[in-house]
Amino acid sequence: MEPDIGIALTAEEPDLSRRSITAIEENLAGKPKALAMWNQISDDDEIREIWNMADFIATKKLGMNDHGRTHAQVATASALTMLNLLEESFIDPDFVIAGFGDPDDAALIVLVATLFHDFGNMVHRTDHADISVGVAQPVIDRLLAGMYPDPVYRTRIRSFILSGIYTHHGEPRPLTIESALVCIGDSTDMTKGRGRAAFERGSISIHSVSALSIVRVEIRKGAQKPLELHITMSNSAGIYQVQEILAPKVRAGPLAEHVDVIAVTSTSQVGEEQIVEGIRMAGSKFVPFRDNEQ
Repeated sequence: MEPDIGIALTAEEPDLSRRSITAIEENLAGKPKALAMWNQISDDDEIREIWNMADFIATKKLGMNDHGRTHAQVATASALTMLNLLEESFIDPDFVIAGFGDPDDAALIVLVATLFHDFGNMVHRTDHADISVGVAQPVIDRLLAGMYPDPVYRTRIRSFILSGIYTHHGEPRPLTIESALVCIGDSTDMTKGRGRAAFERGSISIHSVSALSIVRVEIRKGAQKPLELHITMSNSAGIYQVQEILAPKVRAGPLAEHVDVIAVTSTSQVGEEQIVEGIRMAGSKFVPFRDNEQ
């Protein structure tokens, strides 16, 4: 696979949701159980309204950015893209390694956990990861009942899904590869102010400026590692989003050694002094990087 194949998220495009849906369905090709679950979720009125209410609390009551259906789709498209790239590098998810099920089951786990990870926002932002587990569990049980009649198999699937939901913030740390994909996928929805960090509307701060500095997030096969998160910034302020929001989630889980994080300042930008051309995550710190170093 060429390095530039993957999903690229750009917030200026009005069809962000449609592009995410396309990416989800492409990544689920050949995985009938996960695709059937996606179709079921897409037509579910209760799930749609949970997303609406979570978004209402986040955007209308707390002044935050989108935490509803579109964010769930973007994060899921990213998580499934990464899952497929790992499979191409012969890195199996934990559900498969443990002998609990097959890659189709693992894709279903990542799909559901990522789509449902922010359900708790419909109650409150505080402790929303914990709340999401309680809100999601009866929905998960309802969805799994028709697909997994064996209660043992169904319980294993549910365990992995709930683990991914509970650890999507990186604290506590994700324990499985599936959970790590949910955690990282959540943080990739950061282009042009869609970043997960809340900021006061109309204020000027490092939070707001850095959030508006992320032009593009690309997920692709890395030159040195199975996964590369390649972030394009309009100016160096975007480094804050990369270092403080994205990088901690990558480092938190079992995928840290398999993910390269690279952020570069777009050479097409004018009017701002280019302080930093680019950075690459190297363990617990970032080092200088030029885009032609691949």
